[in-house]
Formats: sequence, C-alpha cells, structure tokens
Amino acid sequence: STGLVAAMSVGLRAFAMSVPLRHLRTVTTVAHSQTRGSNLPLRATISGERRRRDARVKAYPAGEGVKTHPSPGKRHGDLPKNFEHLAVEEPLYQWWEEQGYFHPNEAAPGAPFVIPMPPPNVTGALHMGHAMFVTLQDVMTRSARMRGRKTLWLPGTDHAGIATQLVVERKLESEGVKRTDMTREEFVDRVWEWKAEYGGRIQQQIKRLGASCDWSRERFTLDEGLSESVLEAFITLHDRGLIYKGTYMVNWAPKLQTAVSDLEVEYSEEPGTLFYFKYPVEGGSADDYLPVATTRPETILGDTAVAVHPDDARYKHLIGKKCVVPLSGGRTVPIIGDTYVDMEFGTGALKITPGHDPNDYEIGKRVGLDMINILNKDGSMNANCGKYNGLDRSVVRTQLWKDMGDEGLVLKEEPYTLRVPRSQRGGEVIEPIVSEQWFCKMDSMAEPSLKAVETGELTIVPQRFEKIYKSWLTDIRDWCISRQLWWGHRIPVWYVHDSAEDLARACEGEGKGSNKRYVVARNDAEAEQKAKAAYGDNIVLHREEDVLDTWFSSGLWPFSTQGWPNEDAPDMKNYFPASVLETGHDILFFWVARMIMMSYGMTGKLPFHTVFLHGLVRDAQGRKMSKSLGNVVDPLGVIAEQGTDALRFTLATGTAAGQDLNLNLERLASNRNFTNKIWNAGKFVLYSMDEMSDEDRMALVDEGRALCADAAAIAKLPLAERWIVSKLNATVDHVTTAQDKYDFGEAGRATYTFFYDSFADWYIEGAKSRLYGDDAAASRMTKAVSLYVLDQTLRLLHPFVPYVTEEVWQALPHRGEALIGQDWPALNAHVDTNAVNAFENLQKVVTRIRNARAEYSVEPAKRIPAYVVCADAALNAELAAEINVIATLARLNIDECSVSTTPPAAFADAPENFVQIIINEQLEAYLPLAGLADPVKEIARLTKQQTKMEKEIAGLAGRVNSPSFTDKAPPAVVDKARKELSDLEEQLAAVVARVRQMESLV
Repeated sequence: STGLVAAMSVGLRAFAMSVPLRHLRTVTTVAHSQTRGSNLPLRATISGERRRRDARVKAYPAGEGVKTHPSPGKRHGDLPKNFEHLAVEEPLYQWWEEQGYFHPNEAAPGAPFVIPMPPPNVTGALHMGHAMFVTLQDVMTRSARMRGRKTLWLPGTDHAGIATQLVVERKLESEGVKRTDMTREEFVDRVWEWKAEYGGRIQQQIKRLGASCDWSRERFTLDEGLSESVLEAFITLHDRGLIYKGTYMVNWAPKLQTAVSDLEVEYSEEPGTLFYFKYPVEGGSADDYLPVATTRPETILGDTAVAVHPDDARYKHLIGKKCVVPLSGGRTVPIIGDTYVDMEFGTGALKITPGHDPNDYEIGKRVGLDMINILNKDGSMNANCGKYNGLDRSVVRTQLWKDMGDEGLVLKEEPYTLRVPRSQRGGEVIEPIVSEQWFCKMDSMAEPSLKAVETGELTIVPQRFEKIYKSWLTDIRDWCISRQLWWGHRIPVWYVHDSAEDLARACEGEGKGSNKRYVVARNDAEAEQKAKAAYGDNIVLHREEDVLDTWFSSGLWPFSTQGWPNEDAPDMKNYFPASVLETGHDILFFWVARMIMMSYGMTGKLPFHTVFLHGLVRDAQGRKMSKSLGNVVDPLGVIAEQGTDALRFTLATGTAAGQDLNLNLERLASNRNFTNKIWNAGKFVLYSMDEMSDEDRMALVDEGRALCADAAAIAKLPLAERWIVSKLNATVDHVTTAQDKYDFGEAGRATYTFFYDSFADWYIEGAKSRLYGDDAAASRMTKAVSLYVLDQTLRLLHPFVPYVTEEVWQALPHRGEALIGQDWPALNAHVDTNAVNAFENLQKVVTRIRNARAEYSVEPAKRIPAYVVCADAALNAELAAEINVIATLARLNIDECSVSTTPPAAFADAPENFVQIIINEQLEAYLPLAGLADPVKEIARLTKQQTKMEKEIAGLAGRVNSPSFTDKAPPAVVDKARKELSDLEEQLAAVVARVRQMESLV
C-alpha cells in the first residue's frame, strides 16, 4: 500500500544498510506477500482448487447397467495358467479409476461412509506402515461401497515442514548452496519446484496397493483451501485468547534451528559416561563439597541450584547454604531440599539446570530458580559460558571436564548407557532449551474430547487405548505450535514498530523483528488496516517469520479437506463428520487427539465416531524394521514378487487391532498361493461350461440366483448344494459381523476358510461327480450353483484381494460392469442347519476312509470298496443320495460301495477281514481288507518294517537297561529314552498284528 510504503520511507536507506536482506525484503515487500497469509508463490497458488474441481468431472458410474449389464465372460482357454499379477494390477487399477468407481455413489441408498486418509509426508516413500493403513482402510472402503453406502475415502499429503525443508536443504548443499544464501521467497520457490517433481511419488506408490480413494478430491496441507482453513483456525483461536506467545521449555534441533514436537524426537540407547565431581560448598574447606554426577558436564555452566532430599541425613545440614559453580568465576547457587530427589540414586545430590533439562525446568518453576540459557541456537555455547563462548557443546564437554580435573574437582568416571534424544528427521541430538514460542491452550477443547469417550460417543478400537487417551487429555499441556522454518504455514502475525530503526534493532543478533505489539490478520492489507486502526498511521509492519507446527494443519484435516470454514460447502454438508479414523497407535495423541480437539474447537462436532488403531509391522523375529538391522522389507519389492493381493491379505489377517504384526515371508508366499487358488477355482468353473453358448452362460447366472434365492428354493437342492449355500450364507453373516466390529483379521480368515476348505477342497471336488456324470440336469444345476457361490465368495474376498477377485469375476459370466461396484451378499439369508449337519457327517465318513487308506498305504489312484452304515433314517437317505459324491471324495469303487442300515453280511461271517470305522453312535464304515491291499505285497512290506523296528528296539532297550546310562544320564534324558522304547514297542505290536491279519487273507 502506498500509505504504508510512504510511512516506511523515513530512514529506509540507513535501515537497509544495517538489516540482512531476508529481513529487509519482509519490510519492503509487505504488500506483495501471498494472499491468505500462506507460503505459496503466486505461480503455485494458481488454483489447486480449480485443478481439483476440474479433475472431479467423472462421477460414480450411473444407470442400471452398472449392476445388470450382461457379460458371458471368457473361455477357460483364454486365461493363463496362473494369475499374472504384474500384467493385471496397474491396468485394472487405472480402469477402475477412469470409470469413476472411486467416487462416492450419490445414488447409493445407505448413509455416507467417510474415511479421511492419514496424509503421508510429501517426502515419503512407501513403507510397510503405509501398506498396513492403506490395506485396512481399503478393506473398509470397498466393503462399505458394496454395502450400498455413499463411500468417500479422502486422500492427501502433508507438507511435512521439517522433513521437506531438510530434503531440499540437502539438495541445495549438493549444489554448493546454503539456504541462508537465499531469500525466504527464493527458498520456498525451490521447495515448490521439488514438490512438483517428486511430491507425487507417494501417491503413485499408494495406488500400487490398490487404494480405491477418490483422487479427484486429493488435498495437500499447503494448498489454497487448506491454507485458508489454517488461517481461520489460528485467528479464531487467537481471538478466543487460546493462542499466545510465551517462554517455555521446548525440544530444540540445533542444525535445523527449530523447535520440534515430542513425536519428532526418538530416544536411542548409546554408550556414554557418568561424570562424578565435587560441587564446593561456599566458604568451606577443600573437603566441604557435595558429590554430584552428570552425563552432561557442559550444562554445569547453566546450573542454578543443587538439590538434596530434605530427609537425607548426609546432606540436610547443608540445605540453605550455597555452592560455587565450577569454572564460573565464583558464581554461587543455593542448596535446596526437594522431595523429587531420590536418595538412593547416584550420590543423592542433584545439579539443577532449569534452562536445559525438562525435570529441572519444572523444579525451577516450582521453587522460583533462575533460568540460565547457555546455548546459542546452533548448539554452540553462548556468552554466559565465559571462555567457552562460541565452542560447540560436544567440544566443551571434553574441555570443561579436563579443566575441572586441573582444578581438582573430578571424582571419577563410569561407563553409562545414555538415553539420547535425537531428531527423527536429521538424527541430530536434540537440546531442551527455554525459548519464546507461540502456544495454544488446549484445556477447553480437551474437555468435550474427553467427554466423548466417557459417554461412548467416540469409540477407540482396541478399547485399552482409551485409558491412554484419557490420561493425555486429563493432564494436557499447552501446545507449542511455532516452528523456526521457512516451509510451512507462516504464522499470520504482523509485529508493529514505530519506525524502520526500531525494526532494525529488533532484528539484531538472533532477533527476528518481534515486538509486544502485533496484529493477527488474513493478509497484508488486513494487517495494515488493523495496525493503523490500533496504533496510528506512522507504523512499520514485520511479518512473523515462524511457521506453524505441521500438526496444526493436520489437526484440521477431517474438516478442512471438506471445505471448512465454508459450512455450506457441499462436501462439508454431505461428508462431515467422517465415520472412521484409522491410523497407527503411536500417534493417538499427537494427531488423533488433536484432530478431535480442533474439531470441537472449530466446528463444535466430533470429527468421526470411531478410531481404529493398528500396530507396527515388524520383521519375522518381532524386531522393528530398520536400515541398521538390514531387515527392512520393501512393499514394492513384495508386490513385484508376490503380488499386491498377497501382501494385503497377509497384513489384514496377520494381527488383531492394536497388535504388532511380525511379517513372515513364508506367509506372503502362502497367500500368493491363495490368490492362485482363487484363480484356479475360476478356471475350473469356466472349464465346466466351456461348451456352453453365451446365451446359455447368461441363463446360468440367473438360474444360480434362483436356485439359491430363499429357503424354499434351497430345500429343493441336493445335500452338497444345500450345504455349500448354507455355509456361504452363514459365512456372509459372520464376516459382516466381524467387519462391523473392526475385526478384519477374523473377517479375512473366515472368508479364506470358507473358500479354501468348504468351496475348493470339498464342494468343487465333490461336484465333479455331478458335473461330469450322465445326468444333464444335475450337471447344469451344479454349474449354476458353483457359479453363484463363487460369485458371492468373490464379493466377500474382494475388499481383501481386489485384483484377483475382479479379474476372475470379469472372466465369469455375470451381470454388471465391475465387481468393485456390485452389491455385498445378502445378510440373514437361509441356513439349512440339517443340511449342514448331514454334510458334516459325510465329511467325517470321507475323512476316516482317507485316514484308513493312508494307514494301509493304499495307492492314491486305487479305488476301494466301502460300505457305509447309518442307523438314522433321515441321514441314511441323505448319504445314499450322495453316494457318488462320497465315492468321488474318498476314491471308492462306485460299484462296490453302498449306504445301508446294517453291516455287510460278510462282516458277520469274518469280521477279521474288514476294517471297521466307528464314526459316531449311528454311523460306521466297513472296508474289506482285500480291497485295501495285496496281502502278499503287504506282508513283504510289513515284514521289512518289522525287522527294522526290532533292531531299533534292541538297541534302545540295551541302552535303557544299562546301569551306566540310567545312573549317569540326567533323569529327563532317561525318561525320554524309556518313552521312545515304549512307543516303538507299541508300534511293533501293531505291525505284527497287521502281518497276521494279512496272512489270514492269503
């Protein structure tokens, strides 16, 4: 503004010569900083909103054809031998997205189902933590979509202030440029350039996991709309008196020269030293001192007290006296009594450094100690440290300890394991310092957030994390929301100075132009207007240089992404509050709790009704994955080798809510085989209808639905079909209930069990007797039911393994355009419990016959005679009707097997010639021994086995009966040997009996 520029012109030339360029630009270009107070350069702000709106041109597919369009599918021969995931996944994902299936279906009858994706850092590369949350959220999303809900999974990325700035600074350093060589605007432009080139990487990697989120609504925490939300939130909270500037202890990263959150500090156990020294008592002799130990000798220069326990007989007579701080030039500090001190730990005397230790800081505040800062922002010692001024703290640690030794103040050194706080981003050692920062009071927003859990309005899964949530919010501290970075949401505060000279003085040294007088505004023009109204026309404004903590914008994520602060925005009306927030348990407070508090503070609403927390993904030995251990498993590598479906299924079913998952590579391979089993089941069903015309195939789709439609229709089916349809219907209810309880592991495992055990291993194998028999009607009925059950099973499996299920479904005859858009199987469908019980008895018969075949070493291809005897008339009739299925599954000779109510007549005459299998009180099976094996060959085999066992028994008996063994060997070893001998003798007796049995048949 011309008025502001005129007011600034007085003394501007002198000011320009004394102020660094980065400060000068903030004054001379006030009127040109970005609208809405964001960091975005004009070229970058050219409407992320416009791009987002333009991208949202394709809606969810509409019309009846989405679910009714006929497709006869493919021929068996058109499909490759195995499921080729590399050829399928990316083209199929692109097709889903292009067709619009990831958008909410506005015509869906159900209530909205909304999941805000935890925004990964824009710097991120896919790791197993991402793979876990993408899998679980996609399972929820695909299930809700199929269950007829208006489903929105909203994606986006976080600008990741520290991480991104660090990445770009390193890139600049590789070019021989430092950030401080540039203006703020130039650096921010470089970050946007980096974001444009690399920022989409994580999005593409998430897509590789099959994430069916609505990419047309993708948001970035620094885009135009979200920047407006951040401004509104800051101004609102400040107007309420909740945001203020104060001086407190923070975590300081010296290299980055910014405060960092507790979440961004990781503690590592490292070898160090415990230094014991003398703290001289003022006015005393050389022997009058307090023995004190520290791991950081350099902080002695910042001590303002020495504390002892008031009841410690060794030192309580010294309370009230003073100590002389070593190497301080005679500075003294009080000896205080405080119950915080543990008399049993160390020497029982504790040096207090309130300016550089969190616990000491609390003691200092409580008893009113001075706070001495000994560090510059870059980690070097400052002027309060005398001759050590300007030296790095690590150098001073060594030098000061040597100097203390020269002064006779050293007692001893001991090796000590240190818990070192390091920056999560750069790895540098974090220093606790007292610093002036911006803070937000959270108490008023924490109160309704606590109440939501206590009343049950908010559910946390698993429930045990509610206790942690409550403890954090009950004793909540003010939140340090400022960061000393250039990349991020610049704090919308303008400091008001009377002249350019005043501003120059405020910028001297480490000053950043701050002042007690300031205004909060949305942009430069509003700031000027407010400042003039409050302080007159002759003012100079300087924008706050700090940015907001990244978690501040992330805390607004559930509603800022929906259009807030515009309460009338369509998405805000339709899709807020969200349904579920799924994330890792490690950020329950740092992100989840803050979102809840900020939502109550800004909208008055709970942002979601459920919080689902997953655990960490560890290696097979349960260790945290890390580069140093060399045990990091790359999700993209797993996808290339085993397929996305195998990875997703392993992650979804490998653990329960909140529990860590030990990633077993063998399980991944097993689940890769599972996807191939699904593929082969599809090929089998297709093969059975290979000769059918397209019209016949489509008729089969409708016939299958009709045959399985209700209790009356199901009752007309044969036992095997009644059983498989009933098992399917029961599985649908069980899986749906498990998903509603967020037990995704159980849901996936139950579907797996039904498909693998019931459908593939039992029904398909047994169905071959009808499919390829002489009864054309029975064959067609079986084809129809097989097609229907597989179709419904694919729907159950689709949320877990979307690629193979969609590909198989597209190959089968079907109605509809895509499996992703089909309805979930019907709930509470008929379950014929009598049929289930009857078929389970059939399974027992087959299993026991299979066991007998194995026991008698019957060749797999050999078909044997068998006679099933059932006293229960109803069950007898069911089993008799399924004799072909029994024969197929147990590999029986259909001409020599039957189901009757009495044993075969030959058994009464010569029972020794039969193997009698008692299954239960009413069910038995009889197998003629002559049909099981060739007696002569069997005698030869058994005799050879008998001879070998007799030799083993003789050797073991000699050992067990030898006093030299029984007297000298440990009792446990002797007992083990005796048990082995007893077991071998039992096995030998069985072999001998079998030889005699075979001899009776010769």
